[in-house]
Amino acid sequence: MAILNSIITWVMKKRMHDIELFMKYPLEVQEELFKKLITTARNTEFGRTHGFADIYTQNQFRKMIPVFTYEDIHPYIERNMRGEQNLLWPSDVKWFAKSSGTTNARSKFIPVSYEALEDCHFKGGKDMLSLYCNHFPETKLFDGKSLTISGSLDVNQFDSNNESYYGDVSAVITMNLPFWVKFVRTPSIDIALMNEWEEKIEKMVQHTKDENVTSIAGVPTWTIVLLKRLLEVTGKENIREVWPNLEVFFHGAVAFGPYRNIFKKLVGDEMTYLETYNASEGFFGIQNDINEPDMLLMLDYGIFYEFIPFVEIHKEAPKVIGLGDVQVGEQYALLISTNAGLWRYQIGDTIEFTSTDPYKIRISGRTKHFINAFGEEVIVENAEKAIEVASEKCGVEVVNFTAAPKYFDTAENGAHEWVIEFEEQPSEPEEFKRLLDETLRSVNSDYDAKRHRNIALSAPVIHFAPKGTFYEWMKGRGKLGGQNKVPRLSNTREYIDDILSKLQTYKS
Repeated sequence: MAILNSIITWVMKKRMHDIELFMKYPLEVQEELFKKLITTARNTEFGRTHGFADIYTQNQFRKMIPVFTYEDIHPYIERNMRGEQNLLWPSDVKWFAKSSGTTNARSKFIPVSYEALEDCHFKGGKDMLSLYCNHFPETKLFDGKSLTISGSLDVNQFDSNNESYYGDVSAVITMNLPFWVKFVRTPSIDIALMNEWEEKIEKMVQHTKDENVTSIAGVPTWTIVLLKRLLEVTGKENIREVWPNLEVFFHGAVAFGPYRNIFKKLVGDEMTYLETYNASEGFFGIQNDINEPDMLLMLDYGIFYEFIPFVEIHKEAPKVIGLGDVQVGEQYALLISTNAGLWRYQIGDTIEFTSTDPYKIRISGRTKHFINAFGEEVIVENAEKAIEVASEKCGVEVVNFTAAPKYFDTAENGAHEWVIEFEEQPSEPEEFKRLLDETLRSVNSDYDAKRHRNIALSAPVIHFAPKGTFYEWMKGRGKLGGQNKVPRLSNTREYIDDILSKLQTYKS
């Protein structure tokens, strides 16, 4: 394993030259990639229908091709899943990443081409390791194994020939990994791809507790479930007593701030945390500086980027700009065209640029996950910051939360209503509530204006939920594990009313 560690580390470091190249020439790399995508897909059904043969510039692309949502592109994907090919992308597509559907009650199936696997998802995984090895040249990461928490996979029932599959993007990646990776990962694939989440956790614990785990990759929420169960089974007090050589946690999907203290208690101080932005639609960003939380936008993964300014997001014909026109501190909806045949596709995430030399971003929320019932325009990033500050000052750890508007009635003003689950309930609930409200007011001027003297918005209403509330709620919705996440904010009461009804049942 020591020899393997040296070889892999050397290979990973060589990739740094290519990363430095797109950091130095970002617009040129994106222009070249744009032309390659258009040329490659020219003879697909989508390319013929939308005149790709007559598109030579990015401006022509924006004029001739509309912005697409999943609903717009779904007819192509449905036909693709039934076995038709050369619709959105010329190579055969046999894999589909099933979205958790957090912005929509319906599941979404995202095509994953061979090129997307090789040049995007796998490349992102290699670059994640390359950047880590560049920071820590003496790493012993490959002396042990990486524990990955994957979702599940199913045969595509729409395909009469049963030649294609769908599942969480993590499961699609796991199923297609190169053969040599099995020597440096755990648990075994049959366990990693299990459908039944609770049984999977138990088998993962038994399978990995005696392994030399040096890294973990997964979503913070479900990783915490695994680590807690591991401590229960082994009787240890700290994860380092089980895996003494654990170096790093590669995490993504949700903001890490609210979970940092929980990981510190479970693992201790001597672990590195590195964030990635890997979605069903593609691998977009990697934290390239362990001292800064923002992520490097990866520009040579077969993805051409465009951006919708935040004020334009909900317009019928939004203004769209290219990478060269983005500004630091501004928020944008992400628009992508990819080597899996997603064209000018709005994925639903909003990002904020923290640097344009190189281009670095942080995820600020979802285009449909916000609260703006009273003109306050609260986004997920605001809510997570408020939770983080209130938790730190009150010395508590938040497991999960969601919030929604509480509308005006004849007796009361409107308000925001929260359901929050803690590791241990705050000893001073009113202080937590005050700090959360105060922080929201400090980070969002629109919210602050509406809260002024309770004229439009009253203080937030907070329900302090018992432990296990969100786990049981997600289980009831069939959304345990994998890429599934609790919706942080909603501009409707769809989620919160369901959770509150469950809480009322528990009380009864």
